[in-house]
Amino acid sequence: MSQKRRSVADEAYWVVRTSAADLKAAAVLANHAHEWHQLIYVSAGLMSVATEAGSWVAPATWAIWVPAGIRHGIRFVVDSAFRTAYFRPDWCDNYPTGCTVVFVSALLKELILRTIKIGRLDLRHSLEIAIAALMVSELQVSGARSLGLKQPASEGMCRAATLMTDRDPRAATVSSLARAVGVGTRTFERQFFAETGTTPGRWRQHQAMLAGLESLAAGTPIRSVAAQSGYRTSSAFIAAFRKIFGTTPGNYFSTSN
Repeated sequence: MSQKRRSVADEAYWVVRTSAADLKAAAVLANHAHEWHQLIYVSAGLMSVATEAGSWVAPATWAIWVPAGIRHGIRFVVDSAFRTAYFRPDWCDNYPTGCTVVFVSALLKELILRTIKIGRLDLRHSLEIAIAALMVSELQVSGARSLGLKQPASEGMCRAATLMTDRDPRAATVSSLARAVGVGTRTFERQFFAETGTTPGRWRQHQAMLAGLESLAAGTPIRSVAAQSGYRTSSAFIAAFRKIFGTTPGNYFSTSN
């Protein structure tokens, strides 16, 4: 089905709009916001989505839901088929309320691609409104494992996160990290947990895994990725990867193609 001809007079009836582009590795969509909710998806490839609240990495089995008005930027880790849908905010009350990872089932993937071909879903067409309603229903039952990393809010904790991400020597231990941001160790641990929902050590591990995920997608050998992530052996890295993502690196990418 090809896209239908639409006019400005039709806009009041649209409940879903779409956008599609094939983008090269390292392409970036700078920080921006939309008036409509956005389901950000790549049908092939890998992307990283960042907001003030957190960052997420998603291959073709995952999408990122970003509510209207939330500023976000998108970076494409490898060559990617960008296929995204925008939902009218006042159309229904069943949208996810915050930024979240959505599992893209076989059904949801086909609904997204079908909507891309149509271009826009119109309230006046029963099939199109059924597609839109089914897409929203799929968002509710996703049950996605989080691939995100919540960012702290305060200046000091943000600086600590940056030091850990950059592998600064001052981030070698929790106590040295606390000194670097000018607070006591216990105070630092309590505040970091309050702002991120996890300990500094687990935050560091998750961040390293997300970076490792990008390296694996770009074709870096697993032994090199393990070393870069701070693991002595590939098997130790694979075990940690499975704990966070629920599968091995090999299975992860075989199911996301």
